[in-house]
Amino acid sequence: MILLVTSSHRRVECANALEQAVGESVEACETVRKATSMLRSNEYSAVIMDDPMVEADGDALDALLNHLGLAVPVYVNLAISNAQRITRELRLAMRRNRESRMIAVRAAESQLRSEIRDAVTGILLSTELVMRTRDIPLDAIEKLTSVCQLASNIRSRLESVN
Repeated sequence: MILLVTSSHRRVECANALEQAVGESVEACETVRKATSMLRSNEYSAVIMDDPMVEADGDALDALLNHLGLAVPVYVNLAISNAQRITRELRLAMRRNRESRMIAVRAAESQLRSEIRDAVTGILLSTELVMRTRDIPLDAIEKLTSVCQLASNIRSRLESVN
């Protein structure tokens, strides 16, 4: 769902054109304060804001931006932009957002793999060092061998994922 924030008399026309162009429902509202209220109660994929209108009410704009959540903010000037241009701006902003999220996900995955790999290496080294210690009870060696095997299996799985 997309939220269109504008006081323009063209808001319904623009909302309908956007719905047809992007295949997503569009809700239009005429004030920044109402938009903030709508953001509190609904989840939106994007919020299209009529730039001159939202800039006129700075305090309300701050509240709106604080409640965006995961919605992509798109600033347009409805006085000079037609529905096709707004659609292009919306698609471009949403594509950039998807690409940024994918980059962040890949970086987080890589970081997590690295941290797990380091932990597994530490477990393997620690268990191997302990097993070399003299006078360890046989049942302790069996348990350490199991831990070592589990850590080796985890390492193998991590390497196969890369």
